[in-house]
Amino acid sequence: MNPDTLNHIRAIAFDLDGTLVDSAPDICAALNAGLAQAGLASADLDTARGWIGGGPDLLIRRALAHFGIADPDGVLQTQLRQSFDDATLAAPLKYGHVYDGIADMVEGLYGVFPLAVVTNKPTLLARAVLGAAGLLPFMASVHGGDRADELKPSPAALFAAAQRLHVAPRELLMVGDSSADLLAARAAGCPVVLVGWGYGAHSLPEGIEPWHVASPAQLLQEMVSRCAEPR
Repeated sequence: MNPDTLNHIRAIAFDLDGTLVDSAPDICAALNAGLAQAGLASADLDTARGWIGGGPDLLIRRALAHFGIADPDGVLQTQLRQSFDDATLAAPLKYGHVYDGIADMVEGLYGVFPLAVVTNKPTLLARAVLGAAGLLPFMASVHGGDRADELKPSPAALFAAAQRLHVAPRELLMVGDSSADLLAARAAGCPVVLVGWGYGAHSLPEGIEPWHVASPAQLLQEMVSRCAEPR
């Protein structure tokens, strides 16, 4: 990404899981709550971490495939999804945590840019996690994966965020940890940051050159230095 592109940024959108919060332990716990209710084996954290990305429905399908469980009529999928949602809402961030430096970064950027979250986690669950993390008050909007056809790498949620924040997509910086974030940003025409932490496979899709940041402090310092006047 051309560094000069950052001079035109007017708003920032963040991925949630793996970018703002390490919520894998909570995702694993919510999944296992449903599996246990159904009398099925539990997933270990390392395995479940590799299933994150694409929202809870895909997470559940990956779990069922891992355990070799057929669900031709989708009844088990529906049951597990309801259990997952219930467990997440009951304990949004009981076992996970906000990544080090994220709270300071978000608070610092909030004074300069309007902020949003663009995630494949359903909006209701995303807002619950952000609330538990203490980050929700800083977000002007939260765009979750409520429809399968709008999940990243679809650009739909980024277009919605740009419209809500009253900026052009090229003025909206997407910050994420996975190839889905990079692909969604490219499709939307948004500049994109690939963070040096999180769950995503950090292999770059062909033709995408993100800005790599090693820490939240680096992102904060660079973006604030490019904006002389607070909003």
